[in-house]
Amino acid sequence: MRVCLASTSPARLMLLRQAGIEPLIMSPEVDEDAVAAAAATERGDDLAPDELVLLLARAKAADVARRLPSEHPAFDGVVIGGDSMFAMDGRVYGKPYTPEAARERWQGMRGATGVLHSGHSVFRVRPGAELVEAVAVAQASVTFADDVTNAELDAYIASGEPLHVAGAFTVDSLGGAFITRVDGDPSTVVGMSLSTLRRLIAELGVTWTDLWTPRTAQ
Repeated sequence: MRVCLASTSPARLMLLRQAGIEPLIMSPEVDEDAVAAAAATERGDDLAPDELVLLLARAKAADVARRLPSEHPAFDGVVIGGDSMFAMDGRVYGKPYTPEAARERWQGMRGATGVLHSGHSVFRVRPGAELVEAVAVAQASVTFADDVTNAELDAYIASGEPLHVAGAFTVDSLGGAFITRVDGDPSTVVGMSLSTLRRLIAELGVTWTDLWTPRTAQ
């Protein structure tokens, strides 16, 4: 049973590898801003964080699942797509991209608690069969230390790590020392909830342990 990760996120790839899965990787050809804007226009308002991460996760997984048979005709397994956003005090934070944006966010995050929303879409793909999808959103609350110094913050931003991750922080790397509490599946904060993925994959009739890559093949 094979796994295709519809993402180029190093964090999601690391999660699957740590869980014993060596996936095929395909980059989704999705304009996320355009998808979000179209949904907001149709709704007449911005989507809530949990709705938006699920919309984007589904769009990315669906794109890869539909392209996969032509590029890998014998593929028999699952396609996994995900998207994450961090919300705090009624505001949604994606990737900051610039040091200035990351510093501004962290100045408000010290001592505060926010929620990481992670959307999951899993497609069962097999030769000659229709695609079947299972979806879910997982949340985990994150509390940040209130004594992070400006010098620590400057060093963290200079590392470049917080610039390209949702919410401007990680829990599994340099940013982990600045987090005092996580309520929920910790892997949700990394990029995908493994427990949620296991449940979705079971809904598609697949056993999680069947996705483990034999050690000789890793």
